[in-house]
Amino acid sequence: MYISARKILEEELKAIFEAGLHKVEHLLSSRQGRMTVVDGKEVLNFCTNNYLGLAGSDALVEAAKKTLDEYGFGLSSVRFICGTQQVHKDLEKKTAEFLGMEDAILYSSCMAANIGFFAGFLAEQDVILSDALNHASIIDGIRACKAERFIFEHMDMQDLERGLQQAQQKRMRCVVTDGVFSMDGDVAPLQAICDLADKYDALVVVDDSHATGFMGNNGRGTHEYAGVEGRVDVITSTYGKALGGANGGFVAGRKEIIDILRERSRTYLFSNSLAPVIAGTASFAITYIQEHPELQQQLWENTRNFREQMEAAGFKIPASAHPIVPVMIGDPHKAKSIAKAMFERGIYVVAFSYPVVPQGTDRIRVQISASHTKEDISKAVDAFVKAKQ
Repeated sequence: MYISARKILEEELKAIFEAGLHKVEHLLSSRQGRMTVVDGKEVLNFCTNNYLGLAGSDALVEAAKKTLDEYGFGLSSVRFICGTQQVHKDLEKKTAEFLGMEDAILYSSCMAANIGFFAGFLAEQDVILSDALNHASIIDGIRACKAERFIFEHMDMQDLERGLQQAQQKRMRCVVTDGVFSMDGDVAPLQAICDLADKYDALVVVDDSHATGFMGNNGRGTHEYAGVEGRVDVITSTYGKALGGANGGFVAGRKEIIDILRERSRTYLFSNSLAPVIAGTASFAITYIQEHPELQQQLWENTRNFREQMEAAGFKIPASAHPIVPVMIGDPHKAKSIAKAMFERGIYVVAFSYPVVPQGTDRIRVQISASHTKEDISKAVDAFVKAKQ
């Protein structure tokens, strides 16, 4: 009977609402872009992962149309049966070359990639050493495998070394970290992590979802930014942020690792092939950003501008250079109130509270895009100032 279950759920939902922790899904009725129509109101969008401004661009729409005409809408199958087209092989090759890795394998999302990697690659004889603030998809991926787990304090290299020392009898040691941590915008110390991995014979895995396409001189990601190209063994990431903003994910890495995933990774073997329109458009996006370095340059200029203005206005923001800029509030009701006031002033931002972030660290996470103008940045800062009053 559902009666008892309903009562339990109603009580839990009531508690969520009373604590100010409920999530509101706003309705977008336009393309994702700098200006977005949200709940019928045209606003400046400051809360999307559209870092390079490509998600709603005409260039990607035309590339998608071309791919649809050539490859159709979907394949109704998995890769090893009858779901592999040339567009998939081309994207895997282009992704690996762009990142400087040996090979790549496609998934429906980065979450599917993370779950598929850990469950398909590691076993009970192995150990995973994971940063305490890693993304939920990494956490769920680790839960899906039988390897031993060691959670080291956030970006604490002494704690990581302690875990590596304890794990020397394991078959394989695997250190995993976000390249950029999505709630704070802080960048993993990959140089130090790779040094420890070399010292203790460990693999290094990086989820680079919030870096692929724009971090590093050529936009390859945090491994390029940190100067550790060739030292990271596996990169998981997404085509759903800077690389077009749709969906789709991948694992890129050493050839033998990718070969094993093609044989064992359940989220690859038992999930429909990535839609060819996404594969073709993502491939176009990689070429596009390589041919338009000004997008990356504009993104960093906008990020510096926004951070400087917010700090000058007295707001508390964590130190970083990343276009993720969390404005710390500390109270869920106040964070939601500020976000609502800003929306009324034409700035679309979203408040983040528990369980997305730890209790007491409520914030408004601003995300800067290359498509923002100087005027947009100033307008957003001004809205923050007035909304806080």
